Amino acid sequence: MPTISVDKHALYKALGKEYTRDEFDELCFEFGIELDDDTTGHEEPPQLKIEIPANRYDMLCFEGIAMNLNVFLGRQAMPQYRLSRPKDGKLLEVTVKPETQQVRQYFSCAILRGVKFDEARYQSFISLQDKLHQNLARQRSLVAIGTHDLDTLKGPFTYEALPPEQIKFAPLNQTKEMNAKEMMEFFEKDLQLRKYLPIIRDKPVYPIIYDANRTVLSMPPIINSNHSKITLKTRDVFIDITATDKTKLEIVNHILVAMFSVYCAEPFTIEPVKIISPHNNESRETPDLSPRATTVSSSFINSVCGLTLSRDEISALLTKMCHSSRPSKTSDDLLDIDIPITRADVLHQADIMEDAAIAYGFNNLPRHFPSVSHGVAAALPINKLADIVRSEAAMAGWTEVMPLILCSHDENYAWLNKADDNKAVRLQNPKTAEYQIVRTSLLPGLLKTIRENRKHAVPMKIFEVSDIGVKDEKLERRSRNVRHFAAAWYGKSSGFEQVHGLLDRVMLMLRSAVITRDAELKKGEMTAYFIEEVEDSTYLAGHAAAIYLQLKGQSAVKVGIFGILHPKVLKHFDLPFPTSTLELNLEHFM
Repeated sequence: MPTISVDKHALYKALGKEYTRDEFDELCFEFGIELDDDTTGHEEPPQLKIEIPANRYDMLCFEGIAMNLNVFLGRQAMPQYRLSRPKDGKLLEVTVKPETQQVRQYFSCAILRGVKFDEARYQSFISLQDKLHQNLARQRSLVAIGTHDLDTLKGPFTYEALPPEQIKFAPLNQTKEMNAKEMMEFFEKDLQLRKYLPIIRDKPVYPIIYDANRTVLSMPPIINSNHSKITLKTRDVFIDITATDKTKLEIVNHILVAMFSVYCAEPFTIEPVKIISPHNNESRETPDLSPRATTVSSSFINSVCGLTLSRDEISALLTKMCHSSRPSKTSDDLLDIDIPITRADVLHQADIMEDAAIAYGFNNLPRHFPSVSHGVAAALPINKLADIVRSEAAMAGWTEVMPLILCSHDENYAWLNKADDNKAVRLQNPKTAEYQIVRTSLLPGLLKTIRENRKHAVPMKIFEVSDIGVKDEKLERRSRNVRHFAAAWYGKSSGFEQVHGLLDRVMLMLRSAVITRDAELKKGEMTAYFIEEVEDSTYLAGHAAAIYLQLKGQSAVKVGIFGILHPKVLKHFDLPFPTSTLELNLEHFM
């Protein structure tokens, strides 16, 4: 969760009370946030470090925290944000050129008039943009924000996309003009900006915003122009937002204007901008400040929270969480809810129910045992079996390891001398060649673990009890997990007898006697096992055995294999010493 630092005295002043640490900690707990630290005595001015839920974008700044807590405490009503058109009725226009579809196709903007900045407000404004970039905007890859001193610019504006050689301006905090290609080289040395360069560096065109005089505002998502930078003297702020995600585009716009319109000459007013997109015959005004209308069942809220509140009482609770709520005229059960533009985290009536519970107070909810017993919790049988196998292998002197469940296609097939059997679940867009599929065997993980620990003394005896994944078209999700047990011996000798001994020990503890094929189970025996030589490309010829499980009254079924690995497999995994492995499918023992 993001941690927000706010001035302690400023926040307490905004809340109208000087809290002790315990009192403010309790207030945070009641609201669903957490006081992480109070730097009183260690930092001047003292700061409160508050952990905010990752989806509460409206609380990523001082203004949002103060507003939400004041509404929760009943000290103020939820602000009513509204659009304020210019006196002449003529809106600033931004024309979006079709070339932008190649790079960052979505555009939104807004104007804040008569803003009064001081140092604290200015830093909070910059910090909120940074928090949104890192959080919701995914390092500017989805959304990028630009803010400008509107008095230094002349409308109308255009949002274009041009080859980098044709873009030239002085970037923020620089006096020298350079083209976009030169900027890419220049900012490669900037620790803060260089991580954003790959977003557009290889694109044929770069996004760029111009005013009527062809003065550059910004080149999103990299840098703003130095010409229009905001200072403490700025009064009219133009906000441009470009994105590849249309939903997040509007969320960012709403959060920015909602948090800082409080400082406008007329608080909570925003001047709209007309955006014209000739390529798709679209014209719209942004931002849209209309609340989202929805309905929620009062009986659902009462049943989940264990309450018996009336609709009016629930509406009063939801008002503390910034919602506008009233009993529906069309149903005796429903509530009509207007969700404000600041609450992008509310997606379902379960979110409304959670807000009602927070407003009521989690500590105030009735506590009682269920009137009907729905069963006693117990471990899944496959987990109990896995724990038995895990315990026996550990007591036999083997070390448990926990490799990753993803591996490369070659590690799962080619490096084990196997052909692709089309059973592996593939990742659609793997970020790296090392993680392409879900493993269908535990062996690649064991062998990679040995490879990375080759400097340790030999012999190494390791094992893993975990799941593999395979395709299964019969299931809704088209795949299933299978619990496996695998072990590997790595040393100067082959260790074949060691893995064989481990197999005998595990099977003994699973009450499986040793028999030969077609032998009858003795009286009282329910399961038994036997091994047979098998040719498997993963193992050295003549040095591998298949493991068969014989259940009483049923045909024998193959449940695993063990043997000495083939030299080619050892070479693929860069292992200089002989290695023997064992792998069992534990599902057959259920």
